[in-house]
Amino acid sequence: MPTKNHAQDMQDRYFMMLAIEQAKRGLYTTRPNPAVGCVIVQKEEIVGQGFHPKAGEPHAEVFALKEAGARAVGATAYVTLEPCSHTGRTPPCALALVAASVKRVVIAGLDPNPQVAGRGVKLLEQAGIDVKVGVLTEQAETLNRGFLKAMRTQMPYVRLKIATSLDGRTAMASGESKWITSAAAREDVQKLRAISGAIITGSETVIMDDPKLNVRSTQLGVSADEIPRPKVIVLDRRQRLAHSLQSDYQLCRHTDTVYWHTDNLTGLLAELVSKYQCYDILVEAGASVAGSFLSQQLVDELIVYQAPCLLGDQARPMVNFNPISLAQQLRFDIQNHEQLGSDLKLTLLPL
Repeated sequence: MPTKNHAQDMQDRYFMMLAIEQAKRGLYTTRPNPAVGCVIVQKEEIVGQGFHPKAGEPHAEVFALKEAGARAVGATAYVTLEPCSHTGRTPPCALALVAASVKRVVIAGLDPNPQVAGRGVKLLEQAGIDVKVGVLTEQAETLNRGFLKAMRTQMPYVRLKIATSLDGRTAMASGESKWITSAAAREDVQKLRAISGAIITGSETVIMDDPKLNVRSTQLGVSADEIPRPKVIVLDRRQRLAHSLQSDYQLCRHTDTVYWHTDNLTGLLAELVSKYQCYDILVEAGASVAGSFLSQQLVDELIVYQAPCLLGDQARPMVNFNPISLAQQLRFDIQNHEQLGSDLKLTLLPL
C-alpha cells in the first residue's frame, strides 16, 4: 500500500511536470533569462500558473500568484528554478511567495546564478515556508542548459549542427548544397536557432552560401518578431570579409554582426558569455570550423541531420578532422534519434 510520503512524491512530480510545461511556453522568448514555469496548488487543485515570457517582464511566480489571488494562502507553489532573491529589472520572486503566504514551495533545482545560489531557498525557509528541492531536476534543467552552464562555468553550451548525406558529405565539390536535407529537417533547425543566443559560422560559408542565419519559422507557437535575434559571429581569421561592401553578403549588412579574427575559440566563447550574455551557441559552418570545435572539445551537443542520399567521394566532408589512429577517434553517445521527413536526426553527446 502506498505510503503518505510516496503519494506526496507522486503528486509533487505530477505538478512539477505541469510547471515544466508552463516553462516551455517561454523557451524561445526569455533570452538571456532562463525559461521558468510555476504552478500553484491548493488542496490538489491548480489555482494559478504562469511562465516567464521575456527579460524585463514579470517572472513565472508573479503571473501564477496573480492568477491565484487569495487562494495562494496556504498553497503549494511548484517552480522549475529557484525563485530569485535579488532585485534586478523585477522584484524578488521569493519575497512575492512570502508575501502571498504560501505554505510550501517545491523547486526542481537551485539557481547557480551567484546572485541567487541558494539565497532564494534561505529566504523562504526563514519565513517559515516548507521548501523541497530536487523534483524532476534533470527534466527541468534540459530547458536551460546554456544558462545553467554559463552560471556554473562562465562558458556557453555549444551545439554543432551538421546536415549530411549517408556518406558523410555536406556539399558537392563546387559548394552546391541546397538542399541535401528535407524541409522538415530545415524547419527543425529553426528551433535550434530560436533557442540560441548566438550563431557561429565561417567566412567560407558566408562567401559560398550567403546565408541569413535568422529565425523565420511560422511554426514555433510565437511570432518570429517576438524571438530575440541571435547574434551572428563570423570566424574570419584571414579577414576575407574585412573589406567587403555591406551589400556583398546578407550577414554583412547587419551592423551587430561580430567578426572574429583569431584562432582562439575558447576566448570567443568566454566573451560571448561575459560581454553579450549569449549562453546557448549554435555552430552552423563548414568542415573546417566544425573540425576545430570538435578537435578542441568545445562541443557539448552534436546534432546531425542525415539525408538518404549519396554524394560521392569528391563531395565536401562533414568535418575536417584527421586522426592517425583509432585511439584518437571522437566517440559520441546517442541521446536521441528521430525521423524528420525523409531524414534521420541524431542528437549526440561527446564521450
